[in-house]
Parts: sequence; structure tokens; C-alpha cells
Amino acid sequence: MMDLMKPRTNVFIEYLGWYGAIAIVTAYGLYAFGVWEADNIWYHLLNLTGATGIIVVSIYKKAWQPAVVNVMWVALAAYALYVYLI
Repeated sequence: MMDLMKPRTNVFIEYLGWYGAIAIVTAYGLYAFGVWEADNIWYHLLNLTGATGIIVVSIYKKAWQPAVVNVMWVALAAYALYVYLI
């Protein structure tokens, strides 16, 4: 039964990784072109969820460097959201 789920798991994890990459680049692009300011909640949410997606795929593939960078990215985005919401 586990072997039947593995292809679906792989595809789901790949989607999370691609979502992460697209989310982070989108957030940065919208900020860089002046569409969003750095205090926009969506900017921080895209960074937080995007980095989380990259963490998942990085751990799955045992790529530790991007996992560590994105753990820090999540921490920064989470802190920024905390400050924003207070």
C-alpha cells in the first residue's frame, strides 16, 4: 500500500517546492517593482509559505543548504508577521 502512495507523495512534494519558488520570487518581484511595500501582510505570507514549501522539498531530497536558508527565511517572515499583527 505504501508503494502506491509514493508517486503521489513525490508529485505533491514537487508541487510544494515549485509553489515555494514561485511564491518567493513573486513576493520579491511585487516588492521590487513597487506594487507592494515591505509592510504588506501578503508579502510576508508569500515569503513564509514559499520558504516552507522549499523546506519540505529540500528535506525530502536531503538538500540541507536550501533547507537551512529557508528555515531562516521562515523565521524572518514569521517575525515580520508578528510585528505586523501587533
